Amino acid sequence: MNAMVITRAGDPDVLQMQYRTDPKPGYREVLVQVHAAGVNRPDVAQRKGNYSPPSWTSPDIPGLEIAGIIAELGEDCSRWKVGDKVCALVTGGGYAEYNTVPEGQVLPLPENFSFIEAASLPETFFTVWSNVFDRGKLGRNETLLVHGGSSGIGVAAIQLAKAWGSSVIITAGSQDKCAYCEQLGADRAINYKVEKFKEVVREMTNNKGVNVILDMVGGSYTSDNLDSLSEEGRLVLINFMDGDEVNIRLSTIMRKRLIITGSLLRPRDTTFKSSVARKLEEHVWPWLESGRVKAVVHSVFPLHKAADAHRLMETSNHIGKIVLDVMK
Repeated sequence: MNAMVITRAGDPDVLQMQYRTDPKPGYREVLVQVHAAGVNRPDVAQRKGNYSPPSWTSPDIPGLEIAGIIAELGEDCSRWKVGDKVCALVTGGGYAEYNTVPEGQVLPLPENFSFIEAASLPETFFTVWSNVFDRGKLGRNETLLVHGGSSGIGVAAIQLAKAWGSSVIITAGSQDKCAYCEQLGADRAINYKVEKFKEVVREMTNNKGVNVILDMVGGSYTSDNLDSLSEEGRLVLINFMDGDEVNIRLSTIMRKRLIITGSLLRPRDTTFKSSVARKLEEHVWPWLESGRVKAVVHSVFPLHKAADAHRLMETSNHIGKIVLDVMK
């Protein structure tokens, strides 16, 4: 098979096409002929040498989400059959023509979705569901603040929270991004380059604060996040693009009875990821198939142009997802 390989840590040009042996599915795994693969920030971090993949996955082929057709079944697979159109969360190896996946992490292609659209779903939707709803316990009629609202994570969080019955405030770095997020359903979009989100939240909530914050920035945002939470509020961390060392007032946490939590999805085991997959299939797949929630794909690159996809990712000029068309 052809695969886009990280030949060494470095800039996007270290991604090179190589010919690799087709993988074989193991016990309760399926082999997927990959038609499309999503591009995510962990792929960029892995390429730079800043994010080591788990020991059991492909160390030099990035890619955490795929869509395609099941080509082969491993031993004791019970749900899927050869020829099924699917999308899946994978631990690595998505930038290739074939990839093996534990069968529990596989989801059916949503009705009327293309492979390109479906490949934009797993990494962000698994992340949002497990962090906003399972860890953050966002309730209906509560308010969610999402930093990076125009990112792949952000556009998923906006739509899922609104479909759930919650209110959503987001931050983004341009008026165009803010306008798009509001069109997508956000109740208020804050341009962080011209407004301070803590002040806007205080004004919008009459000093009460928001119930849940989904943060991928960390660093200097942390203190203002804590100030922006309501009593019993939950701060959920999924990245720390602004740094992971912070100074905070512990008294704020104690006074408001706050919860600070966070998680990494990639190292979690198959049992956990399979559980999230089933929740998505139950709650979110009907929203996708009805059109209530949609895939937001900004750009599509052929697999051999993965370096260009990474360059776009690093500019942060996109809204929504970047996807690789593996069949081109």
